Amino acid sequence: MGKIVTFRRLEAVSFLHSGVYLSLLICAFVLSNPQPETFILGLSHGCIWIGMSLVCIAAARARIIPFWLAVTVAVLGGLGPFAGSIGFVVHERRVAAGAVGGSDSSAHATTRYS
Repeated sequence: MGKIVTFRRLEAVSFLHSGVYLSLLICAFVLSNPQPETFILGLSHGCIWIGMSLVCIAAARARIIPFWLAVTVAVLGGLGPFAGSIGFVVHERRVAAGAVGGSDSSAHATTRYS
């Protein structure tokens, strides 16, 4: 799993998901809900959220990402994937600052940045 699923790839998909969700919000509320664009973006958001949730939970078990980040993506990602994207940035900054400790230290030690 570690060669296919990496921290960087999960982070990139999280930002892609946030972009799709932002496009959905703009399409639905600013552009007066044009169809089928709103439907396609909504379906894409839902499918990406389900996929990200499952992969992030598996990645947490494989210690690629910390458990709190997987929960953030899975629980909050359906309503606002921006939280997951922010979580990836926060974790990356904690790792860079050397501030990861406690239960996150094992995730930090095996985090793959490729």
